Parts: sequence; structure tokens; C-alpha cells
Amino acid sequence: MKNKVFFLTFLLVGYLQTVGTCLATTLLVPMDASQKNHLKAYGMAYWVLTQGSEVDWLLNYRAGSFAFRAESSFQKELLIRGISFEMISDGAYQHILSEIASPEANMEIVKLEKAPKIAVYSPKTKLPWDDAVTMVLTYAEIPYTVIFDDEVLAGELPKYDWLHLFHEDFTGQYGKFWSSYRNQPWYLKQTEEYETSARKHGLNKVSELKLAVVKKIRDFCAGGGFLFAMCSATDTYDIALAAEGVDICEHMFDGDGITPGAQQKIDYSKCFAFENFNLSFNPYEYEYSTIDNNAQERGLTEQNDYFSLFEFSAKWDQIPTMLTQCHERVLKGFMGQTTGYKKAQIKSKVLVLGENKSIQEAKYIHGTFGNGTWTFYGGHDPEDYQHFVGEEPTDLNLHPNSPGFRLILNNILFPAAKKKKQKT
Repeated sequence: MKNKVFFLTFLLVGYLQTVGTCLATTLLVPMDASQKNHLKAYGMAYWVLTQGSEVDWLLNYRAGSFAFRAESSFQKELLIRGISFEMISDGAYQHILSEIASPEANMEIVKLEKAPKIAVYSPKTKLPWDDAVTMVLTYAEIPYTVIFDDEVLAGELPKYDWLHLFHEDFTGQYGKFWSSYRNQPWYLKQTEEYETSARKHGLNKVSELKLAVVKKIRDFCAGGGFLFAMCSATDTYDIALAAEGVDICEHMFDGDGITPGAQQKIDYSKCFAFENFNLSFNPYEYEYSTIDNNAQERGLTEQNDYFSLFEFSAKWDQIPTMLTQCHERVLKGFMGQTTGYKKAQIKSKVLVLGENKSIQEAKYIHGTFGNGTWTFYGGHDPEDYQHFVGEEPTDLNLHPNSPGFRLILNNILFPAAKKKKQKT
């Protein structure tokens, strides 16, 4: 009798599970504190797009959750990747959509339609430091293609939807590492490679090579591309544009001195984000300009360094809302060669997404150029407060819920969003 009861119970449970699966039409991936792995959830959304299915990005609903069809292959993939999810019925999902649609709710639904093709501008030879974007893309299992000067100058950028700039120095000063590392094998190898590349492209200096690259990237953005950069690739990008036709490199970088009166010849109108900055011509100073808040100016330590994300109207300002989706609104700060931007030297048209108000420092900024957009994020690694050359890269298995890395991945999915007419 006992065995018969057990068998009937087993059949009933199996039946209820089958019925539940049939009734469940949507897989909801929550992105609030209940999520076991926020970073891999982005990779899952990207993977679903590659399978020809749409993804609903539920802005501000449980910290920016994702939803898509309840296919068995999707459920299996979620389990394999260790991502928290819920199976919900059509009626339950319609209730969520009604909640989001309410005029009183600062929420919105955005359709993600097509997985963007991603390129990372980075040296192909290994350098003694890591890059937060390539780390998180690899961890989230989002594919990307590494390109560098040859591919950019050959006109290959239009093949891609989204471009990330590795922590490059676009001014031609080799990261201003000369003072501390000029005799290191990796520094000597990099200078030789860059100079060889410049000659290959018919240019006399590395600064001229990098300017040519920057102008190609500018055209990519103007044509509708999505540009993302961190750390020194942000301010040196603008400096290179502003210094076109002006030599701002001392002799140890390019064999001759700077242009007399170089500072007065800088054209800020060419910059994406910054204005009225003064350049640092001192080769012994680990700064490019006054754009960056250096460590002494900031006066902060790891224990009290934080920045806050702004809240935007999800129904009216969908782009900044997408870019700031996070399960935390106050995030740990982190340093880099370019850590944060003095707000006084940011153009008025630039949108500040995150800031440390106490020191008037913008950490995360966004803007448009032509038909495209750009986003700059200060600092080197969101989970390594002060990363030094030669240190081991961050193990993201230890930080699957990193809010700082989430901001990077918001930018990855942003180009997949269905274009909507702006409300007037």
C-alpha cells in the first residue's frame, strides 16, 4: 500500500511539473539581489538573441530584468550557466507588463532584437596588465573580435556595431610610462612595434598613427556606431582630436620637442566630451592633462571612495536608463591612469550618468556624435581598486554580482535595443 501511494504521488508530481511547464510561457531572469550571477545573465541575453529570439529588457523592473520565451533549450542554458530564473505563465507576465506600463511606474520595456557585432581595439601582443571589458566579455561568454591599427586604418570598423577601446594612449606618449618603465622589455617591445606600424602606414610618428586611428573611430561613431572606452582611452582620445596638427610629445617620445605655444593651439571644439583642459607636457608626470582627478586632488581612499548613479525617467529617457541599470545605486570607486573627470571640464551637452558629488567628479558619462553614441567610464578595473602593472588579472568567478562590471555590460546590450521614436 505504501509503495502504491508513493507511486501515485510520483505520478502526480510529474503531472504537475508537466502542466506547470506547459503553462509557463516566459522565462524571467531577475536582476535584483536575488540573482546568483548578474554578469552571466547578460551573456545569456546575448546568446538568446543569437538564437533568433527577442529579449525583453524590463527597465527598472527588479533592477533591469530580462525576459524571453520559455523554450527548453533556453532553460537548459540558464541552468548550465548558473543563472537564477523564474518560469512564469502568460497571465503572470501580462500582469508584469501592465505594472511596467502604468504611468506612475518609472519602468519601461525595451525590445532587444539582434545581437550586436562587437570589436575590441587592443594590441594583439600580450601586455602586462589586463582590460576590464575583455575580462567581462569572456566571463559572460559574449563573443568579440580583437582589432588594432591595421584593421581600423583598412576601413574595417563598419563591419561592427560596437567598439571598445582598450586602455590606449592615443597621444603617442606610450602611456607616459617612460619615467618608470623605459628600460622594461615590454615597454621597449611596444615602442618598437608602434614605430614599425607608423612607418608601415607611411607616417613619421606614433602620434600621427594614433591620430589617424582616432579619426577613423570618430567617423565610425558619426556613422551610427556605438563607442565605449575606459581609463586612459577616454581622455587621450579627446586630447588627440583636439591636438590635431600640434606636436604635444616631448623628444623622448617622438625624437623632437613640442610645438611652441602648443597649449594655446588646442581646439576643444573637436572633442567629444571635454573642454578647457590644460595638457601635461612633463614626461615625469603620470597624467595627460587636467581632465583627470589625480589621487592627490581626490583625497580619497579605498574605504571612502564611492560614486552614485543618477536615476532617469525610463519612459522618456530610455538610453540613460539602459546604461544605468544596476542592483546597486551607490558603487565602489576604483582608480586608473584616468580615474574620473573634473565636472568643470566636461562639455555642457554631455550627460553625466554617475558621479562623486563630494569632489565634483564624473565617473560615467555619455553623449552622441553624429548618428552614433559614445560612453566613457573612468578607472581601470571595478573590482581592483588600484591596479598596478604586472599584477594578476581579476578573477570574475569571485565577483559574479559586481555592480561596476554590470555598467560595462549595459553598454554591450544597448545597441541591440529596438529603435523607438523619441517622445515629444
